[in-house]
Amino acid sequence: MIKQYETVFIATPVLSEAQMKEAVAKYVSLIKDNGGEVVYEEDWGLKQLAYPIQKKTTGFYYLIEFKADSSFIDVLETQYRRDERIIRFLTFAMDKHAVAYAEKRRANKQNKDKE
Repeated sequence: MIKQYETVFIATPVLSEAQMKEAVAKYVSLIKDNGGEVVYEEDWGLKQLAYPIQKKTTGFYYLIEFKADSSFIDVLETQYRRDERIIRFLTFAMDKHAVAYAEKRRANKQNKDKE
C-alpha cells in the first residue's frame, strides 16, 4: 500500500560537502529505484546534537518526504543501518493531518524565500 512518509537522518559531521551530497543522492535514488516518489527534500545543515552520539556532538540533518510502498521502509532502514555515515535516523508514516501540516510548512517556507 502506498503511503506518504517522512524520514530524517543525521550524518556524521566529518563528511565534506561532496560526501554529504553523495549520501543524500544515494537515498533519493534508492527511493526512486524502488518505485517511490520524492515529494520534498530539505537540508537542515550542521546542528548541535542534544546528546553525544558515537562521541560526536554535531551532525548534518537531512529531511526527505516521499511516497512509497510500506514494504520499502524495511529496505530503507536496513540501508541506513549499514551506512557508517548515518549516525541516527527516523522514518514515520504521515497521516492526513501531518501531510496537510507539511504542505502548509512548505508554502510558508517558499513565501519567506521569495521575500
